Amino acid sequence: MEEMNLRNYAYIGDAVWELFVREKTVRMTENAKILHKLTTDKVKASYQAELLHNMELTEQEQEIVRRARNLSIPVGRRSNQAEYRQATAFEALIGWWYYVDKERLNKIFSNLDIKK
Repeated sequence: MEEMNLRNYAYIGDAVWELFVREKTVRMTENAKILHKLTTDKVKASYQAELLHNMELTEQEQEIVRRARNLSIPVGRRSNQAEYRQATAFEALIGWWYYVDKERLNKIFSNLDIKK
């Protein structure tokens, strides 16, 4: 399989992560306002950065994270740039797993506890 640009991995990883979160949160409530809050709390940069920080990664995965974290990305003046970079790295890793190692992605997802 041809290696993809890290930005593209992050782009796909963002979608894969949001779908995973939505699949979990949709089972928690039928209230649209609560559902939206549950979902946005899990797809925000600070949550993704925290998850990434707590993951045990292989050397190859750490290299993906390092490279993705160092991508030049537009960040608003009020945003926490370090946190945003970590979240981008998290999304790139999710996207990379999605294309390269779905078994690892599924294992990571099955070990995550998405709760209120």
